[in-house]
Amino acid sequence: MIELPSGVDISNLIDDIRIFSWQAADILLYYSKLLESTDNKRNIVKSNNEDDPVTLADLRVNELIINKINEKYKNINWDILSEENVKTSSKIFNTKTDWIWVLDPLDGTKDFIQGTGNYAMHLALNFKQKPYIGFVLIPDKNQLWITDGKKTWCENRDGSKYQPILLKNRNLHEMTLVTSKNHGNETLRKLIQKINFCKVQIMGSIGCKIASIVQGESDIYISLSLPGKSSPKDWDFAAPDSILRAAGGAITNLDNQELSYGKASFEQGGIIVATNDKKIHGSICYEIKKIIQNNGIYPL
Repeated sequence: MIELPSGVDISNLIDDIRIFSWQAADILLYYSKLLESTDNKRNIVKSNNEDDPVTLADLRVNELIINKINEKYKNINWDILSEENVKTSSKIFNTKTDWIWVLDPLDGTKDFIQGTGNYAMHLALNFKQKPYIGFVLIPDKNQLWITDGKKTWCENRDGSKYQPILLKNRNLHEMTLVTSKNHGNETLRKLIQKINFCKVQIMGSIGCKIASIVQGESDIYISLSLPGKSSPKDWDFAAPDSILRAAGGAITNLDNQELSYGKASFEQGGIIVATNDKKIHGSICYEIKKIIQNNGIYPL
């Protein structure tokens, strides 16, 4: 059994992060509303990098969550890895502690700017480079997905809760795929075409995609990063990973190996598969791998 750092109670910790998360939701919704006016965009969008934009909302939520955790939990033996801090700090993130918070203050920034509502905040507490507890906040849907490491549930702002609904016992061709809106590539499109899914849904934010699997709207998500190109990072996957696994799903690489966190580059490259049923996940990965090999779609 995993024990949290000395002085930390899991129920109290979840209560605190719940409060911090809804405070973050207020920030994200505020800036989302401002972005409805084109005149405000140049003041809110701080970096127009086509592949990796940054907004004031990213920075404000980043500051809020880090400050709140540090203020509430002084002298606890854990570190905080944040996407925004990695971008802006000249220091290399180097930790010797087993416990690391992994934060993405705004996953799906492009969707946030575009006003689709498919954006999320990710926060996971990793133990020995594996996500243990996690939070995926989707403000536009009034959803806060939480796992305590054993089970997953969703809360609305009023405190009402509901449980995951994972669709089971489907073969690959019966599945509904949820795939990227802004981060697709021709290789992934070819793979999707060859598999011939029952249905394909387009959605931003990995957190939103995994939430759609956990609540039964879709069955599978595939992330495919091309060699030498940009790929998702630890903060994109840690919290969604924890939510899905505790709900009974699985997320692995194509060889059915759990994701490894804490590499120097923080990259989660190659092909990653998330499904709604850990019992058949391995066979789904094997089937996808065979399709790739038989059609020469991706270098394995």
